[in-house]
Amino acid sequence: MEYNTQRKKMELPEYGRSVQNMVDHALTIEDREERQRCANTIVNIMGGMFPHLRDVPDFKHKLWDHLAIMSDFKLDIDYPFEIVKKEDLVMKPEKIAYSNGAIRYRHYGHILEGLVKKATEMEEGEEKNALIRLLAIQMKKSLNNWNKDGMEDQKIVDDLRAYSNGAIDLKVEDLHLNGPQRNNYNQRKQNHNNQRKQNYNNQRRKY
Repeated sequence: MEYNTQRKKMELPEYGRSVQNMVDHALTIEDREERQRCANTIVNIMGGMFPHLRDVPDFKHKLWDHLAIMSDFKLDIDYPFEIVKKEDLVMKPEKIAYSNGAIRYRHYGHILEGLVKKATEMEEGEEKNALIRLLAIQMKKSLNNWNKDGMEDQKIVDDLRAYSNGAIDLKVEDLHLNGPQRNNYNQRKQNHNNQRKQNYNNQRRKY
């Protein structure tokens, strides 16, 4: 028994071993016209394997490219399209240039630094205060991800001051990072306990 791992590697395994064998056979045909007819038949079979792609632009072109690839570009026929070049398949993509801009605090990221700058340029008012508070909340989340033991809110205030070169000079209580959220949590907890107590008392009255 012959296993697939012992057979010739297929360049495009999605077409299966049978199609690859047809391509290999076409390479052995000496008569050019017969070889051309064989290639046309193979391409038609390949196209029939993916009928849902027949209306895709350049689908036929891709099939002829695939035939050339499967034959290792050794099939001497008249291609109806200009096929892909072998060297183009092995070209390495150009390296993507990375930003070399310095980030003052990497755990906050570059975007937040830009938003702080934007906040310093805004006119005084509720909109500016709301943005600063949102930035402080995001900074606290980032700090918590970076240090699971938690960080003092004073650290956020100090970093905001450093980011803005002193333009945003606040106190911890000005940001309300814990106050409203904690109060809301306590209120929900108290309401939940009151509801449980009420349900317990109603249940006792039934008996």
